[in-house]
Amino acid sequence: MFTSVLMIEKPLTPVDVEFVTTLHGDDRISFVVLMQPRGKQDVLLRAIDDVALGEFDDAVREAEEPGGSQAEAPAELALAHTLQALRDAGSEAVGQVVEDKPLDLLRSIVDETGADEVIVLTTPHFVEEFFHRDWASRARHKVGVPVLKLFSHAPDDQPQGTSGS
Repeated sequence: MFTSVLMIEKPLTPVDVEFVTTLHGDDRISFVVLMQPRGKQDVLLRAIDDVALGEFDDAVREAEEPGGSQAEAPAELALAHTLQALRDAGSEAVGQVVEDKPLDLLRSIVDETGADEVIVLTTPHFVEEFFHRDWASRARHKVGVPVLKLFSHAPDDQPQGTSGS
């Protein structure tokens, strides 16, 4: 069985689930999901990313994003949703919400599980990516397995070739 450590910051959409569960063809996949609450990330960097994406309304609302202990309950729900969606797609899945030091936890989980790869599935983070401070860039220096960076889909995104009607 192929083991992937999946780092996320929001629940997977159906398109995301289909994508990550079919990356390796018909091989069975076991996922270890690490969920970092969005409120634990830098508010200024998120706002800059929103502006760069033209999402000005989101940039204004960044300060309203729950942080600290208020971010944990939504993160637990998002993790539970993601784990169930992966299981429903036929994969094994376990996971946890990341409290602190996500990359240190990532390295220990890769070592403990003998993971074959790390998949970082996030929204674009232009400032962090430019300076190679994003999860994927930093993880490549921490773990001895391939690190794949993917961008998550919006809830209303559709698989290519599918109409919305």
